[in-house]
Amino acid sequence: MAKSIYTKYGDQGETGLLYGGRISKADPRAEAYGAVDEAASALGLAKALTDNRRVRETIDALQRELFIVGAELATASEERDKLLKHFKAVSPDMTSALESTIDSLAAEVDLPPEFIVPGGSPASAAMDIARSIIRRAERRVVSLSEGSLLDSPELLRYLNRASDMLFMLARYQDAKLTP
Repeated sequence: MAKSIYTKYGDQGETGLLYGGRISKADPRAEAYGAVDEAASALGLAKALTDNRRVRETIDALQRELFIVGAELATASEERDKLLKHFKAVSPDMTSALESTIDSLAAEVDLPPEFIVPGGSPASAAMDIARSIIRRAERRVVSLSEGSLLDSPELLRYLNRASDMLFMLARYQDAKLTP
């Protein structure tokens, strides 16, 4: 018999943190990692819609890193040592790697001087949705920071670069579709 995926623990509006502890599903921490999870899902759609290998690989790497972001956000401060024993944390190197990707993409794409209306292709539209969801996650992380609930300021820098990178990746996607 297959194991059930439902636990009923969340039926009262609470959710569990990694390494223990329960919080309201409306808690700013749950809002932040929930938005990161949404972005990873939107990126899955973008990855499924593109035929460009570089775009798929870039999205896949970002999705995997967003799991790291989510794990950090879902861990109570007093349990951070346990997290770091089992997983890596968002690092300045990860943020720098995003900057390198942005620079590489920018070298290949000429941006128009006006605002870009999303929807040049299904894949770029999905990337733009993911980008805006990451911006929401970033706003939630700012709230955590302002409430002294953020253990690592690198999370904020990383999310900021991730949204910038997705902007450029969506433009790259559409530029590579143009004959």
